[in-house]
Amino acid sequence: MESTLETAIDEWHASVNDGDPQRSARAVGDPVVVLGPKGAGPITPEQFADWVERSGIKLVPRSWHPVSDRLMAVEEDATWPDSEGPTRVATVFRVTGGKITAALRLPDLKSALELACLCREMAATE
Repeated sequence: MESTLETAIDEWHASVNDGDPQRSARAVGDPVVVLGPKGAGPITPEQFADWVERSGIKLVPRSWHPVSDRLMAVEEDATWPDSEGPTRVATVFRVTGGKITAALRLPDLKSALELACLCREMAATE
């Protein structure tokens, strides 16, 4: 049986890879915290949906690394409409209430796991 964490991450990938803005907006919390090459911070589901539509990104999961019951780092192959081939990246996902409430994209799995573990430790001391 798949966990809520895995189900939410699967839905996020499916909505992004389908380029479906409405489905993407439903897959994330309000707000959703994002991190990527163009910045970081909280955005609305509508802003996330706009990014999905504009970017044309596809993210194919390659390996899954659970960090806690709400955090997972996922190594992915990313492609964009003009890319010649995939680029390996990793995203730290946080799930709350069955929705993605953080999607923090980093350049590699090592960086993603370090950030995810730090987030886990911060949450444990609240």
